[in-house]
Amino acid sequence: MCGENSSSLTPGFFILNGIPGLEAAHTWISLPFCFMYVIAVVGNCGLIYLISHEDALHRPMYYFLALLSFTDVTLCTTTVPNMLCIFWFNLKEIDFDACLTQMFFVHMLTGMESGVLMLMALDRYVAICYPLRYSIILTNPVIAKTGLATFLRGVLLIIPFTFLTKRLPYCRGNFIPHTYCDHMSVAKVSCGNFKVNAIYGLLAALLIGGFDMFCISVSYTMILRAVVSLSSADARKKAFGTCTSHICAIVITYVPALFTIFTHRFGGQNIPHHVHILIANLYLMLPPTLNPIVYGAKTKQIQEGVIKLFFKEKAILVMK
Repeated sequence: MCGENSSSLTPGFFILNGIPGLEAAHTWISLPFCFMYVIAVVGNCGLIYLISHEDALHRPMYYFLALLSFTDVTLCTTTVPNMLCIFWFNLKEIDFDACLTQMFFVHMLTGMESGVLMLMALDRYVAICYPLRYSIILTNPVIAKTGLATFLRGVLLIIPFTFLTKRLPYCRGNFIPHTYCDHMSVAKVSCGNFKVNAIYGLLAALLIGGFDMFCISVSYTMILRAVVSLSSADARKKAFGTCTSHICAIVITYVPALFTIFTHRFGGQNIPHHVHILIANLYLMLPPTLNPIVYGAKTKQIQEGVIKLFFKEKAILVMK
């Protein structure tokens, strides 16, 4: 059967099974994910609105944060509504092309999220190591170009995923043991040789995540050297304090991401499959949910902006 033309073995749709082994608990599992999604949408949209309306936040650091928030809210919106339909209404079917589209956006947006975190590390490096040239180096055109370059990198490196997956024959059925269309989860349903998919997937992860983590590591090495060389303890504390939110965002993003990538490709047979699926979903949900909270709690300028905006809106309502 697998010797037939692969186009005749392309299914019209896939069936996303949700979290195998935990079907009875789907409704209960959906509640924290729904709660996290609401927080992610409200928090990230709130941050974007705040940054766009407060002149004090019209700085490179906050422009990158707005880009991160937009990426995060778009990322979780590509998966969570469909996942909740599976959990609540048992709507498991997804069109083949729609599955490939979802797969593209999930991986492209996670790559862009990683790229924006790298840009934010470079922003902190310039701000701490070259404070007098900060506004000269990171101008608005530079910010726009770096953001566009990060987007194009993700698009160009992830587009091959769709072609590599579409060429495979699917003669083993159309059941995907997942809540969304992940590249390797879809490829493993195929009865063909998906070794090229696995190799290219790892290569793309290294070119995106590996490069970004290298740049982040170099940036923070230079930042650490600059901070340690400061004579005042207060100056050291203040300088490194501007990086704490970003470090938290890096940990929240990369820890579940690395777990998901390497267990998919190098086994992890001792880990139950439902744990893989839960971690994969948390990998997409934790950063969008926690980043607004972390930046809101750790960044004084954002706190002041929220208070100022609140009293401004209140004053407008009183005048009406």
